[in-house]
Amino acid sequence: MTNNYNFEITKVSKVLIEEMFQVKKGETVAITADTGTNKQIAEGLAAAAYAAGGIPMLIYTPSAREDGQAGMPDWPAKALTAALCEVDVWIELNVPILLYSEIWETAMAKNKKLRYVILGDSSIESLARVFTEFNIKNLGRLLHRVKDMAATTRRVRITSNNGTDVSYETDANFALDLDNGDFSKPKFCTAPGYVNIVPRVGSMNGIIVFDELMNADLHKGGVAFEMKSGKIVAVKGGKEAEKFANYLAAFDDPNMYKISHHMIGLHPNIHELSGEIVEDERIWGGVDFGFGHTSPIDMPPNGQPAKSHFDGIIAKSSIYFDEQLIVKDGVVCHPELKEIADAILANRELVF
Repeated sequence: MTNNYNFEITKVSKVLIEEMFQVKKGETVAITADTGTNKQIAEGLAAAAYAAGGIPMLIYTPSAREDGQAGMPDWPAKALTAALCEVDVWIELNVPILLYSEIWETAMAKNKKLRYVILGDSSIESLARVFTEFNIKNLGRLLHRVKDMAATTRRVRITSNNGTDVSYETDANFALDLDNGDFSKPKFCTAPGYVNIVPRVGSMNGIIVFDELMNADLHKGGVAFEMKSGKIVAVKGGKEAEKFANYLAAFDDPNMYKISHHMIGLHPNIHELSGEIVEDERIWGGVDFGFGHTSPIDMPPNGQPAKSHFDGIIAKSSIYFDEQLIVKDGVVCHPELKEIADAILANRELVF
């Protein structure tokens, strides 16, 4: 990466630190990174934290062999955990990610003041699309309305012209959350632009056909999951599907086959898949399905422990809450949502 992106890094860093995290004087801002991280992004965030009056702490570790718990042998776990249990803000740039590892779970459980966000290996171009040029309050209005509707929904169904047709039941005891870019309070934050639902255990059935899937090259062949009672019972497609089935089997962990969460993407800047997972999970009118590890934060009381976690995306979906169609072929269509959604896409001011 050249210095041509210095201005963009400065802009993204300033928005994240000042507008989203609202870092205050004297707060400690940890930025974790590794040998795969773009150091200019890490240093830009540290500089923005310092300029805001915070005390930045850059922590570099080796890149791990896998994401999550499978990467534990490669990290200085005790020292890293101890540090992250004391900071105010934690921005993760690790590649692979610490998210859902024992380090992450401990820090989130013990550090009651922690505001955390996962950025992973996002490029600066992607970060600019995801974190800038939208109104946090306006997006929040739409996401909160979708979340409220989901809270009264018993069954969710997702279909797509690519062949997807899958449904599940909701569970009021499990997490139902969103991110609109307000990271000012203690929270497990991710990039803004989604509503996240954790399905009832054992309730998902149907077919998921992916437009993008972590650890798979879908340009070399499609991959579809047959879901039965909340777990993958078959990986279908060509050679790429066979490769992915072998990837899953190598974990030797039955929980890697289980659904973890379902995200509804509603980021007004994201309308095409870019190949960058943090961005693509939030594609407007699309959905993301996560599998494997699920934190006790999201699935109390014990979570769904697994060696890792992976996600797959459908770009243009139709989403039903019970029998109500809220998104059709990637377009927000429910009458209680359409006016808000249209105003956000047109960048019109909303009257609260």
